[in-house]
Amino acid sequence: MRWFKPNLRGSIYGLLGNPVAPTESTLESGTEDIREAMLGLLGESGTKRFPHVTRRVRYANDIQALWYLRGDLMAALAATQGESAAREKIQRITNMFHGLLPGSLSSRPSPLM
Repeated sequence: MRWFKPNLRGSIYGLLGNPVAPTESTLESGTEDIREAMLGLLGESGTKRFPHVTRRVRYANDIQALWYLRGDLMAALAATQGESAAREKIQRITNMFHGLLPGSLSSRPSPLM
């Protein structure tokens, strides 16, 4: 027995602002692509210096967990490469989440000023 029927899932995603839920294969491949990109940004020296961040990224259960790990990754990259370089790299990672998250978890269109 399936707990979530496709029409119920679609209505929940519609309620959250994303009218069409991503397919399981799209979500899975997107999650793995983002995970690899995040680990790639850390690099070999970053994985040795920040093993807790590496472990959390590697074993994140879903796309939402990776979304919330951007802050930890930003802190690690800022410590090794500087804040401006880290901000640019995190922006590229953030763009990879487009279409994979419910509308309530997307980033704001403009920063607070």
